[in-house]
Amino acid sequence: MTTDHQDTDTTILDTDVLVVGAGPAGLMLATELRLGGAEVVVVDQRPGPTTESRASTLHARTMEILDSRGLLDELGTPPCEPRGHFGGVPLDLTLPSSYPGQWKVAQTRTEELLQRRAAVLGADLRRRHQLLSLEAKSEGAGRGGVGRGGVEAEAIGPYGPVRIRARYLVGCDGEDSTVRRLVRAPFPGRDAARELLRADVSGVEVADRRFQRLEHGLAIAATREGVTRVMVHEFGRPAAERGGAEPDFAEVTDVWKRVTGEDISQGTPLWVNAFGDANRQLAHYRHGRVLFAGDAAHRQMPSGGQALNLGVQDAFNLGWKLAAVVRGSAGEDLLDTYHAERHTVGRQVLANIRAQVELLLGGPEVEPARALLTELVTLDGVRQHLAGMISGLGIRYDVEGPEIHSDEHPLLGRRLPDAWLEPAEGGARRRTTELLRTGRGLLLSLDGDGDGDPALRATAAPWSDRVAFVADRPTAGGPLPAGQALLVRPDGHVAWAGSGPAGLARALTRWFGTLAADD
Repeated sequence: MTTDHQDTDTTILDTDVLVVGAGPAGLMLATELRLGGAEVVVVDQRPGPTTESRASTLHARTMEILDSRGLLDELGTPPCEPRGHFGGVPLDLTLPSSYPGQWKVAQTRTEELLQRRAAVLGADLRRRHQLLSLEAKSEGAGRGGVGRGGVEAEAIGPYGPVRIRARYLVGCDGEDSTVRRLVRAPFPGRDAARELLRADVSGVEVADRRFQRLEHGLAIAATREGVTRVMVHEFGRPAAERGGAEPDFAEVTDVWKRVTGEDISQGTPLWVNAFGDANRQLAHYRHGRVLFAGDAAHRQMPSGGQALNLGVQDAFNLGWKLAAVVRGSAGEDLLDTYHAERHTVGRQVLANIRAQVELLLGGPEVEPARALLTELVTLDGVRQHLAGMISGLGIRYDVEGPEIHSDEHPLLGRRLPDAWLEPAEGGARRRTTELLRTGRGLLLSLDGDGDGDPALRATAAPWSDRVAFVADRPTAGGPLPAGQALLVRPDGHVAWAGSGPAGLARALTRWFGTLAADD
């Protein structure tokens, strides 16, 4: 467990993982680490969850993730909009999922939800702590090939200096990441050339505008519960050099008036900021004992509400893997799959955002491209492809690796569909999502036999401490293949599929570790 003691005036903490940043990515990571049995300390400069609703959209895959950990009941039933956009062109986001569309949840609610769950699971959250330095150390190897070295970090808290010794450190501290700066991690890409000004304003009455392109710029407005969020870009206006400061409300009202002709200066600004079209991605998400997730790993304009969702999904992919490594049930090579999988997804998301920025903020020269896209999205194949990218439902990981070749199963690498199962020996139906709540792996035998395929059960038995065996019948006409079996990772992605044990032991070893001599 995490230990805490004093050395003169310095508090010293020892833990498995130090997470820097308590935004959605950092808090999601903390919950997954604790669920996987790792001790975790989270430090953050802020006194509490954000009070600024920078992000307000949870996409379908993120909703599925929250459901797979039993977190949705606390959210209630947030508003859902089936229609999104791609570069301001309307796009139906409806795809096969229990949560199609985009769900309107303020970032502050998301952070509060994840913070409560992290605390319940035993994460040690330290607010008002600023990271000052870090040093990676290495000395020898421990169980499972995991070194006994780690990372030593220095921070300043409300009661003085804090030294934290951890086996791993994960930077989840946002687009201006201190961890990234201290590690000097290469962060290629481009700086912002254009920007959107944004303000939440009370006391104004303006018509809702959904990505309205006018003669002089782009205007967006939406009113909820008496507060109007306006966003505006003036064509040809470059991003300002702000030195970390936010714009003042007068700048927003001036640009809004030039673009729309409307005067909103009589309103009361509740929050004002600007975000540019910078587009950068770390060359590597792992630097030895230091890893990155969320906006610390990639910087992008939050077009289509993708930024927060991308970060939460980074953390969901990393958490179970890092927990397995620090427990000693998997080797460090499992962490390399985090970079391989999530860097690829991040690169694809940043590319689609670059395209959207051109369509949104470009001048009259982009109108032919917008007209063509408007026609193309009426083709269902195009619509599904774009909706899959934005929602996260289209993600497919390369779970087999370059050294493994087999007949490709349509579910391999994809998320396990949320489907109803009929227990082979009777009883109440249950959903596949419910089987993921423990954070363990799952071997799902769908042959309808109450005991399941004995060969499968015998093959998986040595991993029974980390992989649950379930034998159920899929509902007729559903998305699950009757008579087959699926090996599902803790993050819900299918790692193996087959009708017999061939290849199963290899997949179990790849994703759940080589068994130690005493296992």
